[in-house]
Amino acid sequence: MLLTLVALGVHALTAIVQTRRNGTLSVKQLLTTRPWLALGAAFLSGALVIGLVWVSVAGAQGGATSPGPTSTPGASSAPTSAPSSAPTSTPTASARPRTDARCARATTEVASADELTSALIDAAPGDLIVLAPGNYQGNFVASTSGTVDEPITLCGGSDSVLDGGDPMDGYVLHLDGAQYWNLLGFSVTNGQKGVMADGTVGSTFRGLTVSTIGDEAIHLRRFSTDNLVLDNTVFDTGLRKPKFGEGVYIGTAESNWCKISGCLPDRSDRNTVTGNTFSQTTAEGVDVKEGTSNGIVSKNTFDGSSLREADSWVDVKGNGWVVDSNLGTNSLRDGFQTHEIIEGWGKDNIFRNNSAAVNGPGFGYSLTPELTNRVECSNTATGAAEGVSNVACQTP
Repeated sequence: MLLTLVALGVHALTAIVQTRRNGTLSVKQLLTTRPWLALGAAFLSGALVIGLVWVSVAGAQGGATSPGPTSTPGASSAPTSAPSSAPTSTPTASARPRTDARCARATTEVASADELTSALIDAAPGDLIVLAPGNYQGNFVASTSGTVDEPITLCGGSDSVLDGGDPMDGYVLHLDGAQYWNLLGFSVTNGQKGVMADGTVGSTFRGLTVSTIGDEAIHLRRFSTDNLVLDNTVFDTGLRKPKFGEGVYIGTAESNWCKISGCLPDRSDRNTVTGNTFSQTTAEGVDVKEGTSNGIVSKNTFDGSSLREADSWVDVKGNGWVVDSNLGTNSLRDGFQTHEIIEGWGKDNIFRNNSAAVNGPGFGYSLTPELTNRVECSNTATGAAEGVSNVACQTP
C-alpha cells in the first residue's frame, strides 16, 4: 500500500510538470479535474518532509553517541572488572558459601549421608570429596590416611551440614587414626563432640562452622601432632555438660591418660590454632592440656559472655606454647591463664600482643604459678578489676 501511494505521488508530480511544460492546463485546473493527482502530490510532499526530519534526528543521535573511536572493548579486549548481573541464589559445587578454593576439582561428589559414608570408607590419597549443599544425618568416620604430598580432602560450603542428630551423644565427624586430611568449609552440628581427631598428623581443619554441640567443638588428642585449626567459627557448645564445652581442646587431661594415651602424657604437640572465632562456649575457647608442647594460639577472637564452667578464654597447662595477637571480651574472671596441673608442665609459655577486655573481677593475664612463663609488655587489658597481670611484664 505504501509503495502504491509513493508511486501515485511520483506520477502526480510528473503529470503536473508535463502539463506546465505543454501549457495545456494550469496546475489549479489540473488538480481540480484530476483530484487523485492532488492526493498523490500531498502524500509525496508529506513523506519528503518526514524523511528530512528523521535524517536530522538520527544524525544528531549518532553524533551524541559516537564522537569518534569509543572506549568500549572489542572482541579481543580484556573483560570488565565487575559483571553487571547479580549472582544466582543457588550455590554451585565450585562456588558455595565459605568453600575453600581447593574444592574446585572433585574426584568424588556426594549428596547423601550414604554416599558420604561410602566415600570416607573408599577414600585414597589425593582424593577430593565434595559435599553438595544439604543435610547429612549421621556420625561419620574416616580411618584411611593420605600422605604429605597427597592429602585427602573433604570439603563443602557452609550449607553442607553434617548433622549428628543429638548433642547428647556421638562424634559428628571422627578422624580415627586418619592422617593428612583437609576438612574445609562445611558445617558440623548436633553431636556430643563436633570434630574428634585421634592420632591425626599433618591435617587441616579450616573454615568450618561448628555449633550446637554437647561438649567440645573440635578436639585433637591421642598424639595428634602438627595440625592446623584455622579460620573456624565455633559457637553454642557445652549443651550436655557445660564444664566440657570448650571451643578447641588440645590433648588429654592427666586424669584420662590411662584411658586415652596408654598412661603416658598425650603428646599432641606442635598444633596451631589461629584465626578462629569463639562465642557461646560454656568453657574455654581454647583449652591446652598438660602433656602438650610447642603449639601456637594466635589471632583468635573470643567472646566469653556465655562462660559457665571456666573463668578464662585460654588456659595453657602445656609447655612452650605461644599465645599471640588474640582478642578477647567478657570473662568470668581472667582473660588468659596458665596452670601447673602436674609437676613439669605449665611452663615456658609466652603471651604477647594480646588484647583483653575482661570486664570481670580478675586479671588480663594470670600465671598460676609464674614458673618460667612470660607475659610480654605488648599485651593490654581493660576492665580487669585486679589489673593487667599478676606478674610483671617483660620485654622480648
